Amino acid sequence: MVEGTDVRIGNLVWYYDYSMTETAFRVEGILDGYIYNTLLPRSRLPFKAVHPIQLETGHLLDFSFLPEEGQHANIYAYKYHHSSSIYIRDEGYSFQPVAYSSASGFIPYGRPLAHVHQLQNLFYDITREDIFIA
Repeated sequence: MVEGTDVRIGNLVWYYDYSMTETAFRVEGILDGYIYNTLLPRSRLPFKAVHPIQLETGHLLDFSFLPEEGQHANIYAYKYHHSSSIYIRDEGYSFQPVAYSSASGFIPYGRPLAHVHQLQNLFYDITREDIFIA
């Protein structure tokens, strides 16, 4: 189940369709305990029927993150400005946002990410852009 305060318009989530297949969709609206999308049954689902998509390395690659080379093989970078990047470290079970410091290397900040919508929300909070629309 996804929490209403966790999700925003544009996030990717999933639900079980009529044949019990996990079906991903993009949130088009949120109101009164329901998530809306025109492709959903009755165009809406209650929060309890909607689930977060587990974040995987493949999602980072789909969203144009590139692996860092050399000793930082588990770090992925997304350059969103000519001098600014977002770095994410793959910790095997979750993904930790990190910042680069020339004195200390990569330093973790914030909570680890486990779901695609969390990465989408972090990126939006940093850049104010909805870049991760796959």
